[in-house]
Amino acid sequence: MNTSTLVQKLWNYCNVLRDDGMSYGDYVEQLTYLLFLKMADERSRPPYHQPSPIPVAYAWPALLAKDGDALFDHYRHTLEELGKQPGTLALIFGKAQNKFQDPAKLRRVIVDLIDAENWSAMGADVKGDAYEGLLERNAQDIKSGAGQYFTPRALIQAMVDCIAPRPGELICDPACGTGGFLFTAHQYLTQHYPNLTRDEKRHLKEGAFRGWELVQATARVCAMNLMLHGIGSEKSVPVKVADALAADPGERFDVVLANPPFGKKSSTMIVGEDGKTSTEKDIVERDDFWATTSNKQLNFVQHIKTLLKPHGRAAVVVPDNVLFEGGAGETIRRKLMHECDVHTLLRLPTGLFYAQGVKANVIFFDKKPAS
Repeated sequence: MNTSTLVQKLWNYCNVLRDDGMSYGDYVEQLTYLLFLKMADERSRPPYHQPSPIPVAYAWPALLAKDGDALFDHYRHTLEELGKQPGTLALIFGKAQNKFQDPAKLRRVIVDLIDAENWSAMGADVKGDAYEGLLERNAQDIKSGAGQYFTPRALIQAMVDCIAPRPGELICDPACGTGGFLFTAHQYLTQHYPNLTRDEKRHLKEGAFRGWELVQATARVCAMNLMLHGIGSEKSVPVKVADALAADPGERFDVVLANPPFGKKSSTMIVGEDGKTSTEKDIVERDDFWATTSNKQLNFVQHIKTLLKPHGRAAVVVPDNVLFEGGAGETIRRKLMHECDVHTLLRLPTGLFYAQGVKANVIFFDKKPAS
């Protein structure tokens, strides 16, 4: 099955479920739960023989054996119980809810859509691109507001091509949304370096990528997106649900790619080395920041500077002229120019993002070694 056929098949079911009031986002989320259960079951069978992280009582065969109201009750209990588990299960199933209204339609999705395919045997380019196709359609639905988590893929591809990640590098997105930068960097490496060693392939799958995402629902979709594209596994996915700006994680990266959220940070105020503080209760101490500001983009630029190793490379989407403002913007621009090689500014066309009318740029910079 090719990508377009699979996307159409997935989307046809969504059109049926929308009559019951299920949104595009709800549909993608329910597919994520069911896909995870199915793939974990597939991986536990030949030829993989990998231990499943799912308790037997809530595994795919148990769900497949139910029908009617019994299926509804079992599905709800499955989501609740798996959400209490640690690690990747908590990431995928945390706060999960059944959004189906009709047991017959849930059964149809389970049997005719998910169980009918062997997802683990399917190529990453097919199943990953199919899932991406759903996310893109969801982002284009203005009512859902999902566009804020979905950077246009042509822009992501251009940024990754310019950064040109290399085997063995650590790659990070501190505002990863649905994971576009991470899996595109993964695809770049597999396409440009077809003769990777076994250790390099293991690093690419298990150790090369890190992502932070503030919203739980978006993080779970990101985790599934990465798994379908060949990054991580049912036991470990490199996505953390957290406010990336809250603290320096201590890790340093060769490459940072990001499209941070635009706007002001409402609940906390950053305290920088200039000594300025906020009267708000939630104050984040960041001695590594050059200036205090509630502007998210300026704080992300400072955070990304911290995340980079010496000679590390970054490409970051920022609002038009944000670094050319006075005050904190001026301070950060001067510090950035001093400590980094800010070598490229890419001006993007108006209307590129789903938030129409937004003007944005991409800044590329390399971190200089400490003098």
